[in-house]
Amino acid sequence: MSNAWKATILTLFPDMFPGPLGLSIPGRAMKNGCWDMETVDIRSFATDKHRTVDDTPCGGGPGMVMRPDVVDAAIASVADRPGPVVYLSPRGEVFSQAIAHELAEEPGMTMICGRYEGIDQRVLDKRQVREISLGDFVLSGGEPAAHAILDAVVRLLPGALGADESLEEESFASGLLEYPHYTRPAEWDGRKVPDILLSGHHKKIDAWRLAEAERITRERRPDLWDRYVAGQSH
Repeated sequence: MSNAWKATILTLFPDMFPGPLGLSIPGRAMKNGCWDMETVDIRSFATDKHRTVDDTPCGGGPGMVMRPDVVDAAIASVADRPGPVVYLSPRGEVFSQAIAHELAEEPGMTMICGRYEGIDQRVLDKRQVREISLGDFVLSGGEPAAHAILDAVVRLLPGALGADESLEEESFASGLLEYPHYTRPAEWDGRKVPDILLSGHHKKIDAWRLAEAERITRERRPDLWDRYVAGQSH
């Protein structure tokens, strides 16, 4: 386990882990020693008898804010863990496959799961925390985002997947969304598998899959399509 990619999770709800990460691909990869996980209960660093981790926002407003002293003590307790410190926040840079690859190349990372209205900015500045968002929506806390991001990162680790070629053809691997998939039976509910996929002509099949990936990306994600076209021109 000493060489395993290390995920350290700072959270108020450690029982939410490993959760789905203990199953399927990430769960198998953990059992095989590809990665390891440690959870740290932020509340254990509160110093009062009520174990208070939050307070009212300066300047007024709704909700509560996680205290900088408590969060800083939690981060300090795992300062020797490998990799960057990431705070899961709706205002962070939007997570992508490129960021997943970047994080997979690190020896690990520490993830801070916020709650309430967020974390006092001062501790984020002091610790030079990288903020990452799962998307343009708000969750009850950072834990569900941590699950999703870790799943995306872990499957990129060496040995996590049984067939490395699966990574090469997935959505976003080439800048395109993935082509449609079909399996047996060849006809189901009046719908047939495209003839080309049953032809045995691998070059024609590859060309069909590329065309379909391009069509779907152009129709569903014009932002990705524009980047793909720009990349093809260089």
